[in-house]
Amino acid sequence: MSSKICILPENLCNMIAAGEVVERPASVIKELVENALDAGAGDILVEVEGGGKKLMRVTDDGEGMARDDAFLCLERHATSKIRQARDLAALTTLGFRGEALPAIASVSRLTLRTCANEQGEGVEIYLEGGSVRKSQDLGLPRGTSIEVRSLFFNTPARRKFLRRDETELGHIADVVTKQALAHPHVRFRLVHNGRQLFEVRRGSRLDERIAAFLGRSLLKELVPVEAGRAGELYLSGFVCPPTVNRSATSAIYMFINGRYVRDRVVQHGVLEGYRNLLMKGRYPVVVLFLEIDPAEVDVNVHPTKHEVRFRDQGRVHDFIAEAVRQVLKGSPGLRPPPEPQTFPTTSGEVKEPTHNRCDAAEAARHRIGEALSAYGQRPDIVPRAPDVSMRPPVAVAPARTPPLPGDRGGFFSSLRYLGQYRNGYLLCQDGNDLILIDQHAAHERIRFEQLRADFRRGAPARQSLLFPLVIEFDFKAAAVLEEFLPLVERFGFEIEPFGGKSFAVKALPAILAETDVEGLLRDLVADLEGVSQSGVADDALDEVLMRLACHGVVRADQALAPGEAQRLLNDLDGVDFSAHCPHGRPVQARLTLGDVERMFRRG
Repeated sequence: MSSKICILPENLCNMIAAGEVVERPASVIKELVENALDAGAGDILVEVEGGGKKLMRVTDDGEGMARDDAFLCLERHATSKIRQARDLAALTTLGFRGEALPAIASVSRLTLRTCANEQGEGVEIYLEGGSVRKSQDLGLPRGTSIEVRSLFFNTPARRKFLRRDETELGHIADVVTKQALAHPHVRFRLVHNGRQLFEVRRGSRLDERIAAFLGRSLLKELVPVEAGRAGELYLSGFVCPPTVNRSATSAIYMFINGRYVRDRVVQHGVLEGYRNLLMKGRYPVVVLFLEIDPAEVDVNVHPTKHEVRFRDQGRVHDFIAEAVRQVLKGSPGLRPPPEPQTFPTTSGEVKEPTHNRCDAAEAARHRIGEALSAYGQRPDIVPRAPDVSMRPPVAVAPARTPPLPGDRGGFFSSLRYLGQYRNGYLLCQDGNDLILIDQHAAHERIRFEQLRADFRRGAPARQSLLFPLVIEFDFKAAAVLEEFLPLVERFGFEIEPFGGKSFAVKALPAILAETDVEGLLRDLVADLEGVSQSGVADDALDEVLMRLACHGVVRADQALAPGEAQRLLNDLDGVDFSAHCPHGRPVQARLTLGDVERMFRRG
């Protein structure tokens, strides 16, 4: 009787391993760069073509390998980094499993060139689908070069899941960025299609590298961190004040013993340090390095080595949280935030952050009329004039001017406005009933429906800026924005690449003219990162529109004049699904006369 269980062929084992460690071209670059660093490289060159799908080459000046070692490193579980079981308890290298090279070779055409001496006596080995096709002695400089072509050529089902070249390049740049931040003593260069994207020289300061990769604007915001003692728990690096934040955790760069990790315990420790300093859904910008006894942390819990396990996770968590908290005590970010940034418009007017006054309504309407007349030849652009009806404005493009106070055409506009409760809820009367309206939720629904209608119509009103606003992103975010530029323009933005990682914003949706443009775009890019370009699903699109709708709306602690409150009620009658905000929270609650009388034991 034949056995049902069999030993898998070596090549099939390698392909299974490839499924664990080779997700996309960036995974290959990560493994190859880590090997170069473990080999003592001081200069690493990363070259890619076609977003890495066509070619990836990593060249280093490390110690290289002799001929026999060059062949052995292509076997499964072959490594120079561990010898016995107890070595796993004190790992000091970035890679150690010995699976990466054979796994990568099994799904590509791989060429290994290496030399371990100063005489230039090297070797070249070529593999296709994991099988050695040829080898030869070759004159080479000391170090190693590994070239990977046609990734997933023999597994087309895997290849079709790869994204556009710009997106894959963004992931590659993100990997190189993390390694360059962790190893300031190493020179890194990244070249795509023959064009050098960046170069950081060895010995550059950490804050200079952070600015080079994450944006020069961060340089003045960085607050140094240094806590603990070397040999025990030691934390160093930089944090940004709470006023510098993002909509996702992608700007939290955490390294443990030089290895980038995405660990929940560590991340929660960082967020705990910012507790009560950030709004819900906002995350800090930090680059931190934790040094810990290797015996106190297990990095062998996941093939990609992004996750770790601490022997005493509570101690590590509390140490990080307290260190960050102590630094932020003196942070300038704890001062009141500055007034919203202003931009001159094409009319030459500079919009200043003023507190609107209802008694200035007539003058403002006059200025708006003059501006509209001046732009009569550009119907797609609405000039930005002061809107005194709300702070921030609820009014939209003139083509959809909401009804003025007193125009009792719907349920909300027919309510009798009584006042505000805690600057967050509108108190209204409907016959004998008391209606409470969440002003922030109400304005979110209004803004969401207006944005969605503009998007579906394909012709949103735009507000041009007199001077373009130039925003610098990190490499990954820049690649995402470049991929989705056509979609972003459908929202009403006009954005052009401005060289490198920078983009110039020339116009934005008129309805969002009062928002923080840079913060809005950074949040928008973070939302788009996980969306497929091949077809943006309705739910994904709504998520993006909800993000846009959150910017510039009435806040939950904002005092409103009676005219402003009435305008909000009027606008609610002009949108669908006005009973709930886009996130599902109720906009209104009703207390009947009977409910109120029962509170006072009447009736």
